[in-house]
Amino acid sequence: MITHQQQFSINDLRSEIVGIDTIVPLLDGSSRPYIFLDNAASTPTFRTVMKCVEEFLPWYSGVHRGTGFKSLVATEVFDRAHEICGEFVGADPDTNCVILGKNTTECVNKLSNRFGFQTDDVVITTVMEHHSNDLPWRKNAKVIHVGITADGHLDLVALKAAIRQHRGKLKLVAVNGASNITGIVSPIHEIAGWVHDAGARIFVDAAQLAPHREIDVLPDDHPHHIDFIAYSGHKMYAPFGTGVLIGPKKFFEEGVPDMVGGGVVDVVSLESVAWNDPPHKEEAGSPNVVGGVAVAEAIRILENVGMDAIAEHELRLLEYAYGRIRTIDGIQLYGPTDNLAEKVGVVTFNIEGMHNSLVAAIIGTEAGIGVRNGCFCAHPYVKQLLNVSPEEDRKFTAEVLAGNKSNMPGMVRASFGCYNNEDDVDALLEILERIARKEFNGRYVQDTCSGAFHAEGYEIPFHKYFSFIDANRPVKKRMYSEAS
Repeated sequence: MITHQQQFSINDLRSEIVGIDTIVPLLDGSSRPYIFLDNAASTPTFRTVMKCVEEFLPWYSGVHRGTGFKSLVATEVFDRAHEICGEFVGADPDTNCVILGKNTTECVNKLSNRFGFQTDDVVITTVMEHHSNDLPWRKNAKVIHVGITADGHLDLVALKAAIRQHRGKLKLVAVNGASNITGIVSPIHEIAGWVHDAGARIFVDAAQLAPHREIDVLPDDHPHHIDFIAYSGHKMYAPFGTGVLIGPKKFFEEGVPDMVGGGVVDVVSLESVAWNDPPHKEEAGSPNVVGGVAVAEAIRILENVGMDAIAEHELRLLEYAYGRIRTIDGIQLYGPTDNLAEKVGVVTFNIEGMHNSLVAAIIGTEAGIGVRNGCFCAHPYVKQLLNVSPEEDRKFTAEVLAGNKSNMPGMVRASFGCYNNEDDVDALLEILERIARKEFNGRYVQDTCSGAFHAEGYEIPFHKYFSFIDANRPVKKRMYSEAS
């Protein structure tokens, strides 16, 4: 579990993936091993993580409150998992605490709710952000959105000017470590220096950065120190529902926790409450101990391989993918396509004259490749990259509110993990070439409510693929919004 570990190299990771050889049916009646290129949304899990969870489960018990042997073991394991999560980003354990929650979204909401913003307090964020690093701040503070350059980069000149302009009222700058749309890696430490000069703090949404790059928040007294950071296990090969939030102990010692209940208190009377110390104060109820174990073990595997080795491998994949995709007529690429070292493994594109949802449906149905399409929970960024005018935006918004998402703009995204290889890229490029030549086989129809396409006559017998799905259960074509 957490006492031993084999040595891994980058070449070992493909065989480490649970489900790497899973066979899926295609539209033409054939089948093939599924190719997973949706890692920016959620990754599969490592076999060693699964084995670690299996090793822990006989010891699973309530933590921090029980005196039985299993409870003592589970508590020790869970506490060690917190330490590993902090060590992963270089956080000082004496002055910082690690809080384990559901995911990065919950972590950002917790931080926003706990910040104690006053009227006219300012948070600066960017147009590049995932909604999870935008909407939580809007609830509690005045939010300033800094724009982007023509190629999708954060406008650093505008950001620096905004920080200077709002000095005094500025409490926090919230930026991503890497974009889930273009893969662009933000200069977080440089930005931190500007923020601290203005007397404010910085938060980094590292959900897209943590699986791909080494992170060091730097010592607390360093001018480029990252004050708060969050990342998710489900994006780094531990999809068991755990998000990690790290920040100063003193910050979380102050004030009332945003969620209250069991475990957050030292003592309660009918008249008063004395809060526990963080992180317990911030982890109300029975925590996801198994999720904590899983993300800690995933971290140990990534560190064993080496984050530099992972970055080099993914750069080679990007160079290979872009070298070939540029040769396909009718492909529109988004974000930087030359200096690929500044990107994590994300390729976003459209095919001229085709709806993004149609392209994604063909890729999945006829090639057995999982990609994602839509706006990827970052509507403002995608719309700017697509040059959607304000008038068009108002039109799309009105249509969506009327229940019609058929014209919602978007892109297709293929995102690489540390285990993907050139064969995966070749398979993607082969189907893209076919689609660009209009040589796909199915007749696809669109559901206007979701915007999703499906092939006529193609029904998936879901009950064959998982045990508790009833064969008689009505099957919906798609159960999500393509605008996500």
